[in-house]
Amino acid sequence: MSSLQVELITIGDELLLGFTIDTNAAHIARTLAASGVEIVRRTTVGDEAAQIAPAVREALDRTGAVITTGGLGPTSDDLTKPAIAKIFGREMKLDEAIATKLEERWRARFPKSRFPATNRTQAEIPEGARVLPNRHGTAPGIWLEDDKGRWVAMMPGVPREMRGMLAEELLPAIKARSKGLGEESVVLSGTLRTTGIAESAIAELLGPNFLGGPDTELGSLPLAYLPGVAGVDLRVTAKGLARARAEQLVAEAMMKLRSRVSAYSYGEDDADLAAVVLEKCRTSGFSLAVAESCTGGMLGERLTSIPGSSDVFLGGVIAYHNDLKRNLLGVRAEDIERHGAVSEEVALQMASGVREKLGAAVGVSVTGIAGPGGGTPEKPVGLIWIAVHASELKARRFHVGGDRAEIRQRAAQAALEMVRRALSNG
Repeated sequence: MSSLQVELITIGDELLLGFTIDTNAAHIARTLAASGVEIVRRTTVGDEAAQIAPAVREALDRTGAVITTGGLGPTSDDLTKPAIAKIFGREMKLDEAIATKLEERWRARFPKSRFPATNRTQAEIPEGARVLPNRHGTAPGIWLEDDKGRWVAMMPGVPREMRGMLAEELLPAIKARSKGLGEESVVLSGTLRTTGIAESAIAELLGPNFLGGPDTELGSLPLAYLPGVAGVDLRVTAKGLARARAEQLVAEAMMKLRSRVSAYSYGEDDADLAAVVLEKCRTSGFSLAVAESCTGGMLGERLTSIPGSSDVFLGGVIAYHNDLKRNLLGVRAEDIERHGAVSEEVALQMASGVREKLGAAVGVSVTGIAGPGGGTPEKPVGLIWIAVHASELKARRFHVGGDRAEIRQRAAQAALEMVRRALSNG
């Protein structure tokens, strides 16, 4: 039993140049995988027809099923439709019904302005194509299929429009064409999120063939190591299996992984460490306050981005200047002079100071050298001191890598992990 295999082509110079992050591809892959549709290749090309046509033609030759995003707008760089229509030997024809709807929509939004003639190009459809209605924007999607059953589904590149069309039009069309595809097989993944341990250290901890020999059903599941600023995700995937069996195997694999790396794991799938910390505080009846130097409010932002955080998180102090560390948090001037602002002594006093100042049950502090300048051989760039004052007062030294932004992000994540561990250990 195998899943339907599709190729995805995202179109746009802005994607190639890096000005726009391709979130569409990730969303499409996740959504289709849940219904048994496997994205086997992802390609990004520019806006020129000379780039679009070969990419689509080659993808059709490999899988016979292609999804594109982008290039359906009214401007001169929107060439997806004519480029793909030419592959199928179809002419472009103006659909008067679509053109009328486009003009009505324009006049409703801009009653005093003239409807641009260029917008009518969005109503040009390849002969014999099926229109996929766009209820979230102007550019309609298109399903184009030949007599061999090969097809291309064209969707807009605007993420909000694409997501709506995918859920409302394209996914039902694929399922209907494949007759029960979602009931036969799925592509199912489970992700275990870890932090505070390097990718190589996890690999050594798990060892080879951790899930089982490659000749076993469980051992044949791909296990991916996905390092990032927040930590290392472990993702196991079952492909081309009935949903019940895929769910069972993924659950077994996740249980084995959790048992081995439990000390470093804080959640599964899309779990956010900030949400985990807030929930631990909530169940314990604890309030939380933060004192930040090098992270400049990033730790507070992580916590307040979680809905409902106000019942746990009291607030924080961004004590960037040493005067604020002394005046607001009670850090002793002699300790700053003797040990420096980035030190165990200062971190401990910052955590205790914000805990007392804001009346919180838990105080956490971060002080460090984010760079790119300011480091010394004794205190290099990336040196971070974090302290947590809960039932006990503890500090820990970290040395993290990356640029300024990554160092600050890693510092905030490490601070959240220290709070999680402090609360987990009572």
